Amino acid sequence: MVRDILNSNDEARAADRILALLRRDFPQCFNAEGKFDMAAFGELLSDSVDIVKEGSGFNFLGKNYASLLSAMDTTTVVVPDTEHNSREENAESGNVYISGDNLDALKLLVKSYAGQVKCIYIDPPYNTGTDGFVYNDKFTFTAEELEERLDVGAEQAERILAMTTRGAASHSAWLTFMMPRLIYARDLLSDDGVIFISIDDNEQANLKLLCDHVFGEENFVATFPWRKRTAKSDVPFGVSQDYEWVMAYARTDKFMAGIDGKERKYYETKDFPGRPWRVHDLTKQTTARERPNSNFTIVNPKTGEEFSANPQSVWRITKNGIAQYMDEHRIVFPGDYDFLRISKPVMRYWKEDDIKKAGERFGQYTLSTHFPGTAGMSQDGTKDFDELFHAKVFGYPKPVNLIKYLIDASVTKDADKPQIVLDFFSGSATTAQAVMELNSQDDGYGLRYILVQLQESVKEGSDAEHEGYKTIDEIGMERIRRAAAKIKEETGADIDYGFRHYILRETDDNTLDRLESFTTELEFGDDILEAFGRETVLATYAVRDGYGLTPAIEPVRLGNYTAYLCGRHLYMIDPGFDPEGDDLTELVDTYNKDHSFTADTVVMFGYSFSFSQTDAIRKNLGAITDRSRINIDIRY
Repeated sequence: MVRDILNSNDEARAADRILALLRRDFPQCFNAEGKFDMAAFGELLSDSVDIVKEGSGFNFLGKNYASLLSAMDTTTVVVPDTEHNSREENAESGNVYISGDNLDALKLLVKSYAGQVKCIYIDPPYNTGTDGFVYNDKFTFTAEELEERLDVGAEQAERILAMTTRGAASHSAWLTFMMPRLIYARDLLSDDGVIFISIDDNEQANLKLLCDHVFGEENFVATFPWRKRTAKSDVPFGVSQDYEWVMAYARTDKFMAGIDGKERKYYETKDFPGRPWRVHDLTKQTTARERPNSNFTIVNPKTGEEFSANPQSVWRITKNGIAQYMDEHRIVFPGDYDFLRISKPVMRYWKEDDIKKAGERFGQYTLSTHFPGTAGMSQDGTKDFDELFHAKVFGYPKPVNLIKYLIDASVTKDADKPQIVLDFFSGSATTAQAVMELNSQDDGYGLRYILVQLQESVKEGSDAEHEGYKTIDEIGMERIRRAAAKIKEETGADIDYGFRHYILRETDDNTLDRLESFTTELEFGDDILEAFGRETVLATYAVRDGYGLTPAIEPVRLGNYTAYLCGRHLYMIDPGFDPEGDDLTELVDTYNKDHSFTADTVVMFGYSFSFSQTDAIRKNLGAITDRSRINIDIRY
């Protein structure tokens, strides 16, 4: 479990993740020695892809190091909060709250939720010099190791080492911090998913370059200016910084298509089949002299209103072409539909009377980079929080309505098909409240949230400390509980108000020493299992094997021994398995007699088994011939 990962991390290189993807999808581009053949790869692309010979790169001190961190797996284990998770409101919840470092959390989440997250919202540190951001890495490398792993010179290795071990708040340090997290965020997004990132002017320009690098420039959606206040503040150069930014990137162009067609012109309905055009989208910046056949007047057959291209433009198609479009009912005139609100009211921005007048709507909501006033400002975020706590225990939480606006614009309403919303800089847990409020509406959404928050200590002497809170994640979880109670009281909605709680824990040095020295020939590892705990091992294995953090795990009795079934995995965690008695007999009979038994992989916690036990299990299960091969996976 941990020892295997440590051994793998020792060999990790910055390009390992990319090479693994290439080897999976393009095996023909690797030679017999396992080296990537760039010429062979170029041949695959030469007939259909324009390859840029020259271009600008995106570089910063620590970029290769950030790639190395992305290639290394996390050694943290997942500790279930059993007392919390066993409560009635939480036991069956599909929501998850993780206390721990978000990079470790993302590395675990991607094993179960890759390609499944519809919407990500994050509010990372802004690197203002006063927000507490300092990059200080937990990894311990020497300069010589960095030279070898990153293929850099001694001087650059020393600079990277200084930045990552002594603490830094530079632009490079911030980019090194953000890059691996955004790489995993990209991998978690569904093909029609989108990420929203709040940021201010300190790193906005760098974030745009970083996101272009991670998500692809073609997947940039928009940068939304968010007005955070109206009162002016005294700042350098006499300019009051009243705005922050919300940057949006799609995973692929399927997100664009999900909004209103990638070209943002086509609005197909039963009344307007095919690819209809709004009349104003049919103009082209060409003079009448150049295209005289496209210079004429279009008449709305319903109202008689006339439309002409302006002096600098003509219509995109000829008069005969327009006639065909009219016959096929493919031109949409003003008044046919309300294009300002194509699908649904976001945040009830429109009055109910306007909604009724709009009639049938279609497509999904077309956003503007101008947020509606109902999205709120900083003071509204503080008001949302203070209504729940009646104390100043968290500074500058984002408004609930802002997060609701972003989520609402990027998901579909389908209570029967849960969609995941992720926030891995959870802070005060505004995102969880936003999700619950959307779910509680009459035609709710069926959203689930996953939140991640570092167990960061509150400031000494702060109001939060005086109120009895020790860490930020404690405040976040309490906010969820209070918001859930408030929403339930106000709406009575039958939704998921609970959440499962997990804590990410590093393995202590004493346990690591025992892991390194353990051998099956000399001793059993009962004390190693005790150091982790059975529930922790099960939860860690389940999420690593793709079952997520809310799986169904069933005990399976094998003689006097209990194993645990989760999907297609049978987990054998505890010591005490008898290879000469009923335990082995029952294990073999389960596979021989019950062909509905789903487990085709037996996972064994290696520290709980001797060589003779594992050998007996391997030989007896390997002798079963009337079903597909059973894989034995012994983990350390």
